[in-house]
Amino acid sequence: QVQLAESGGGLAQAGGSLRLSCAASGTFSTNGMGWYRQAPGKQREPVATITSRGTTNYADSVKGRFTISRDNAKNTVYLQMNSLKPEDTAVYFCCAGRLLGAVRPFIPVDYWGQGTQVTVSS
Repeated sequence: QVQLAESGGGLAQAGGSLRLSCAASGTFSTNGMGWYRQAPGKQREPVATITSRGTTNYADSVKGRFTISRDNAKNTVYLQMNSLKPEDTAVYFCCAGRLLGAVRPFIPVDYWGQGTQVTVSS
């Protein structure tokens, strides 16, 4: 069992930066980790994943602006978000899965966090 707790959301201006963190309990180092987001009235969509070996995948909409990383010693995964746009406004969910990102870039997800709000003003 893995429990996930996100932090670092908040309000930013367009062009600004935020860093999200996700602290995991349980078996962290062997799991793929990732981030999804859900904007009001829209479906949840993948943002980025990182496998246990460090292979990363990004949605086209965030490539070149967002960076996912992980610190296995701290059981934490990060999402550095730069050059933020108003369309990045969403609730961001941390996720984990034993095979997440290993074969398909954004699935399968076994565990979800509760989410953290990111709001980008224009």
